[in-house]
Amino acid sequence: MGSSRDIAIGPVAVVSLLLGTLLQNEINDPVGNAAEYRRLAFTATFFAGITQVTLGFFRLGFLIDFLSHAAIVGFMGGAAITIALQQLKGFLGIKKFTKKTDIVSVMHSVFASAHHGWNWQTIVIGVSFLSFLLVAKYIGKKNKKFFWVPAIGPLISVILSTFFVYITRADKQGVQIVKHIDQGINPSSVDQIFFNGGYLLKGVRIGIVAGMVALTEAIAIGRTFAAMKDYQLDGNKEMVALGTMNIVGSMTSCYVATGSFSRSAVNYMAGCQTAVSNIVMAMVVFLTLKFLTPLFKYTPNAILAAIIISAVIGLIDFDAAYLIWKIDKFDFVACMGAFFGVVFVSVEIGLLIAVSISFAKILLQVTRPRTAILGNLPRTTVYRNILQYPEAAKVPGVLIVRVDSAIYFSNSNYIKERILRWLIDEDELVNKSGQTKIQFLIVELSPVTDIDTSGIHAMEELFRSLQKREIQLILANPGPAVIDKLHASGSAQLIGEDKIFLTVADAVASCCPKLVGEV
Repeated sequence: MGSSRDIAIGPVAVVSLLLGTLLQNEINDPVGNAAEYRRLAFTATFFAGITQVTLGFFRLGFLIDFLSHAAIVGFMGGAAITIALQQLKGFLGIKKFTKKTDIVSVMHSVFASAHHGWNWQTIVIGVSFLSFLLVAKYIGKKNKKFFWVPAIGPLISVILSTFFVYITRADKQGVQIVKHIDQGINPSSVDQIFFNGGYLLKGVRIGIVAGMVALTEAIAIGRTFAAMKDYQLDGNKEMVALGTMNIVGSMTSCYVATGSFSRSAVNYMAGCQTAVSNIVMAMVVFLTLKFLTPLFKYTPNAILAAIIISAVIGLIDFDAAYLIWKIDKFDFVACMGAFFGVVFVSVEIGLLIAVSISFAKILLQVTRPRTAILGNLPRTTVYRNILQYPEAAKVPGVLIVRVDSAIYFSNSNYIKERILRWLIDEDELVNKSGQTKIQFLIVELSPVTDIDTSGIHAMEELFRSLQKREIQLILANPGPAVIDKLHASGSAQLIGEDKIFLTVADAVASCCPKLVGEV
């Protein structure tokens, strides 16, 4: 149903961690309350699917973009560390382990059990196969011809470790194993979804959060591979497809699934051309569940922990974080806020911090838009920002200001006050240097895509304030939406039709014909 040809669907680390954490916040003992825990998971999955389908049907995909790239990098990095720390239970053979996910609680639990809770055989298995998996990943990264090495690394690890435990009976020495796995396909779970009662709202809340994160990850992955193969991805189509999949999944004993970057990368490197690769993958999983599950009885938990740790290490993108630091410090704050929120508190708090900082950035940019003083580039009729082009010269007696944003109620007062402050600064400069007094204010409006009633009111107030100072307001290159509203409100007549020009050069020519003649 989706438009991506490369994305491989299945359970992924970040969404699994998020869902598990949110579920355990509501049901503290998943083992003792296994039935309710499963039912809440299916309910959350159902409403995650409903959320995704709704967003796609009403074409609300833009909401996902509120999770900025910087926030996602931080969130993924924090989630990777949290997931890896959770695996220390199986990696070290610890039996009593904290239910919390923050780094302080986890490390306290690890070191508290160091003297009596660690199992050295488990550690040997874990370290050996983790080293093997990391080497396999390194080989695949260094030489693209060997892309299949990291792909089959986990399978080889499971086979070898299971065989080793079976022949040595290491499970009798304290090595924890998977034990019995039910054969066959899971039963229908339609009757297990909560459609009423106290858990309904909890399932809705968890489902919305998990569904949004799953969508973000899937669409980011889909866009990545679509760009590599040069085709267009329909975000709304992807949402409907993912949502339908999770709704059906919730009715067949599945929890929230989404696009997996590692599986999609293997798909891409193996040369898949269509989404039929997902059907092949599903058939292999079906055959495994039907016939091969008894073979996993002696699989040590340590090898599963090693596979997960090796997988999530790739989610920590140091290069991306450094690039964000170099490009935009505010983005870096969002990145680190999400990272530390996940690592030191919880996944949902990290997500909340990421979204909050992203919103704060948008509000800051909307309410405090960039403005610039323009100057004339020598021997041209071009006017540019004097901070960007130091050689650009101010026009004597004229202050030229460019507004780099639409003018709305949220920023109109700021823009007006900013321009008036610049006028005061210019007057002080003129008085000190004895230059020509400012007589004209030219406002360059070409970047202003729109203006509302508050913006027009601010423009009229600016005009009246300038009149008291005996300074003439001139507008340059207003766009069609802006000029229409200026005419409709009567502001164009107030300022003067003859004071609105096509270019800054034309406006300067009307103010300083002598200067234009010299240029």
